[in-house]
Amino acid sequence: MSGMGSTLQLNNPTVVAAFKSALIHQGIIALLIFFLLAMLWVSVREWVPGSRTSFRPAAGDVAEPRGRQVLRIGFGVLWILDGLLQAQPAMPLGLATNVTQPSADGAPGWVRGLVDFAAQGWTYHPVSAAAAAVWIQVGIGIWLLTAARGPWSRLGGLASVGWGLAVWVFGEAFGGIFAPGLSWLFGAPGAALLYAVAGGLIALPDRAWAGQRLGRVVLAVTGVFLAGMALVQAWPGNGFWSGTVGRQPGSLASMVAGMAQTSQPRFLSSWVSAFGTFAAAHGFAVNLVVVVVLAATGLALASGQRAVLRPALGLLLVFCAAVWVLVQDLGVFGGLGTDPNSMIPFALVAAGGYLAVAYAPAAAPAGAPSPAAAASPAGAPATADAPVLADAPVPAEAPGPAVPAAPSEPVTPAGEQQGWRGRVGPRRLASLFGNTSPRTLGAIGALGVAAIGVIPLAAASASASASPILAQAIDGSSAPLNFRAPAFTLTNQHGRTVSLASLHGKVVLLTFLDPVCTSDCPLIAQEFRQADQLLGGRSRQVELVAVVTNPVYTLPEYTAAFDRQEHMNTLANWQYLTGRADQLKQVWRQYGIAAQILPAGGMIGHSDIAYVIDRSGRTRTELNFDPGPGTSSTQASFASELSSAAQQTLGSS
Repeated sequence: MSGMGSTLQLNNPTVVAAFKSALIHQGIIALLIFFLLAMLWVSVREWVPGSRTSFRPAAGDVAEPRGRQVLRIGFGVLWILDGLLQAQPAMPLGLATNVTQPSADGAPGWVRGLVDFAAQGWTYHPVSAAAAAVWIQVGIGIWLLTAARGPWSRLGGLASVGWGLAVWVFGEAFGGIFAPGLSWLFGAPGAALLYAVAGGLIALPDRAWAGQRLGRVVLAVTGVFLAGMALVQAWPGNGFWSGTVGRQPGSLASMVAGMAQTSQPRFLSSWVSAFGTFAAAHGFAVNLVVVVVLAATGLALASGQRAVLRPALGLLLVFCAAVWVLVQDLGVFGGLGTDPNSMIPFALVAAGGYLAVAYAPAAAPAGAPSPAAAASPAGAPATADAPVLADAPVPAEAPGPAVPAAPSEPVTPAGEQQGWRGRVGPRRLASLFGNTSPRTLGAIGALGVAAIGVIPLAAASASASASPILAQAIDGSSAPLNFRAPAFTLTNQHGRTVSLASLHGKVVLLTFLDPVCTSDCPLIAQEFRQADQLLGGRSRQVELVAVVTNPVYTLPEYTAAFDRQEHMNTLANWQYLTGRADQLKQVWRQYGIAAQILPAGGMIGHSDIAYVIDRSGRTRTELNFDPGPGTSSTQASFASELSSAAQQTLGSS
């Protein structure tokens, strides 16, 4: 059988080319989004009255808190880096099977079920899913970097929360917290959860960042977590105290040795390998250092004492850097690295909490107005969130004396309607858009970039069929043809005579199967069955036909048994044809089917081919139909390719 033993390589040129093409086309769309937004914004400000607003900071504006700024910029850069890593060529075919599903090894069944559900969606639509991950993460990163303050900035934080949690659950299997071998060194509680935590902090209103309370809470939670991880690391039953177990590397040494094998710069590999050897020889001492550092920094951060916060943070940052290099091996190499792993996000969260304590604005005396309120005109209503947005527009002073309006009659520009129609009218909306700050405009563009990924991902998730790209990756693209199909007259599984002429007026999907085959032929039959389901109501216009390719087992009893085994007997439009050996050999010759008896058995090795014949009896398409690895995704992909070819023929004939 031509499909036996075949595999789908991670860098399959067909899939890689389709992935690159998708990224290029979507990248052009992303650039167009920013270009069109900028052109529209400039045009509105030029032609719509009241849109030429200055964006200088207003008196009394308060700068963004340093802790929030570190989180926003740091995680914005990380999201963009993660998006670029998702653009690696091996991601479409390798992420689900080599990264996400192995992350659930040893986890409870319900965790594996969630991960397998997401992995199936990825493997069914590898190019769409991989490209979507790129643009969602790049979009969130740009969003965080451009929107420094205000509602758009907080929305960017919420976007980080949403996507971070999705990745944490479906991509990281909850960061491995439900699997054996839990350790802070190995990435617990999961890098994506830290992205979500940082996004939640960024999404908080400005008043939450006033004072030291938020920073102290972040440091306290971080400290308690580190102390807990020290306890897990010290627990004897977890096996971290032994460098070797039965002459085999212990858990830490084994992890490090595996990372050293990753394709990476030679100097880095030598560092990691040397540390793995040291950990295997001095496992107790290494684990003792880890436990002491985690416990000491955890207790210091949880205490909240300013005298120990700074040295504790410094020790934690140095330790994070060492673990990031020597244990987690930077996390970005090997062609399937999705992020820099957990140490950098963890260090950013801890640093953000410390800065929120060390550089908190002084609390205003009771009853004293806020800087924003002090800068507001007398009688102006207080804003809900102080301080005023740093990028808020500063209205230009109107010339001449202001004319007060009656309280019951709001002032409305000449020619503009009052009420809700005036508020949503074209002139009003154009004026609001023209007054949008450049930072907010960048955030709107970033939302559009993220949508480039979200929309195709949602469409792929809702699709029951797999992408034909997998079938094309295994066997190449279908070949368009246009010649009269060779005639045949054979007997179906029910003993009735069937000829190609008798099928005139229907589209025929024709293949060749061995009724005693136990490898490819059952897979191909199921692909035909799925194609029939994908055709839906149009299946009444399509006939599924298979011809026996075994010169020994030619009786209708064998074809009927095959149909029962594969549940093909439930399809009203299924015909499994057989005949005398000479009749079958003539059909094989006419359709270019090569067949030979395989050693040690009655199975026949034959060409895996499917033909699409139109209503008038002309051959329109030839599909190589080697099912390859025979996974559910490849099986569904062949079915999708077959049903698409049938629908195209129905539409053209």
